[in-house]
Amino acid sequence: MSAPPRSPLEGHPPSPRLRLAEPAPAVSGSGAPKVVAEGVPTAVRPDQQTGDGRYPIAWLTITTPRGATPTATSICACGRNLFAAGHHKALVLINDHTDHKSRCPLRATLERTAS
Repeated sequence: MSAPPRSPLEGHPPSPRLRLAEPAPAVSGSGAPKVVAEGVPTAVRPDQQTGDGRYPIAWLTITTPRGATPTATSICACGRNLFAAGHHKALVLINDHTDHKSRCPLRATLERTAS
């Protein structure tokens, strides 16, 4: 004699078959489905969170876990991707990242077009 097969979720009864929801009939009785709920604005409004046109170009990530070696990563949209591990090397990379702002060809191009 064998035991009946168990459902994948033990202790939970199998869920009944669900039916897809059907559109509600229109109030006028014409049978047309109701598309928009009453009181819901149908016009598309502009995005309220539009920015001022600025976006990040360069990222500096510094990690200093307690009791471990500090690390720094400098990434720029121009293709720069540098990593440093150790206190002294991380400080050098941080200074280099700051200097890169004035030397980056991407930033220089964007600043010229904005003027």
